[in-house]
Amino acid sequence: MLLRMFGADLHPTSRVYPRARCWAPWNLCMHENACVGDDVDLYCVASITIGANATVSQYSYLCGATHDYEDAQHALVPKPITIERRVWIAADVFIGPGVTIGEGTVVGARSSVFRDLPPWVIASGTPAKPIRDRKLGPNDFQDPPDESTVNERPVQ
Repeated sequence: MLLRMFGADLHPTSRVYPRARCWAPWNLCMHENACVGDDVDLYCVASITIGANATVSQYSYLCGATHDYEDAQHALVPKPITIERRVWIAADVFIGPGVTIGEGTVVGARSSVFRDLPPWVIASGTPAKPIRDRKLGPNDFQDPPDESTVNERPVQ
C-alpha cells in the first residue's frame, strides 16, 4: 500500500516483502505475480520494471544509476533496468544500471550483472555470463487466458 501511495505501478497480484527497500517508488513497475523478496534494495533513480512471474530474491540490489566519472562533478546518470517475464534473480545478485535480463533467464546467487543477458539462459559469475541454455522455454508454460476475453461469448 505504501509503495502505491508514493506512485509505484504494482499489479494487484505482485508482491513486495516487508523488508524490501525502494528509493523513488514512482519509478517502480511490477507486473502480475512479480515478487521482490526481503532485504532487496531497489534504487529506482530511473525506471525499474519487473515482468510477470519474475522473482527477485533476498539481498539483491538493483542499481538504477551510475556516475559520470569523466565529469569533475561526478554527475548522476540514471539508466533503467528491465527484468523480463519469468526471470529468477537468485539471492544476493547485483544488477547494474541500464541492464535488461531476457525472458526466462535465471541469474545464479551472488552474481553481478553489468550487461544485458539473453532470454532463456542460466547465467552466473562476476561479471555474469550465460553458462548454458535453460531447459525450460516459452513453450513449456501455459499462459492464463487474456482477462479481457474471459467473459466473452462466441459470436453466433
